[in-house]
Amino acid sequence: MKALVFAGVAAVLLMVSPAMAGSDIKVVVSKSTQTMRVVKDGATIYTWPVSTGARDRWTPNGTFKVQSFSKHHRSSRYNNAPMPHSIFFNGNIAAHGTFQENLLGQRASKGCVRLSRDNARTLYELVEKNRSGTVFVIQS
Repeated sequence: MKALVFAGVAAVLLMVSPAMAGSDIKVVVSKSTQTMRVVKDGATIYTWPVSTGARDRWTPNGTFKVQSFSKHHRSSRYNNAPMPHSIFFNGNIAAHGTFQENLLGQRASKGCVRLSRDNARTLYELVEKNRSGTVFVIQS
C-alpha cells in the first residue's frame, strides 16, 4: 500500500496483485470415486457425488478449460434431455445438473459429468464469475 499526497490531500493507492483480481478454480472429477471436488485458491470448498460415463471411454481424462456455458441446455444427441446449468469443457462434454439424482455416485452418463441440480447451479455461478481461472481435471 502506498500513500500519495495531492494538493494537501492524502490518497491511498492499493496495489492489487494478479491473485487478488480473480480466483483460481480447479474442478477435480474422480471417475473411480464418482466425486467432484471444487478447489478455490488451493482449498477444497465443495465435495459432491457425480455420475460420469457408464464406460471409461465416455468421460475423457485430462485437464480442460471452460469452452462455453448454457443455463437451460437440452441435448441435441440424447432425445432433447435437459442439461441445466451446463458448463462445456471438451466439445460436447459438460458438467451439468440431472433429473436422475438417484444415480449420483455411480457411472450413468453418456460422457458428461452429472451433478444434482442445486450443485450444478452453485458450480455454474462460481465458474461463470471465474471462467478464465477455471480448469476441469478429469481423473480415472
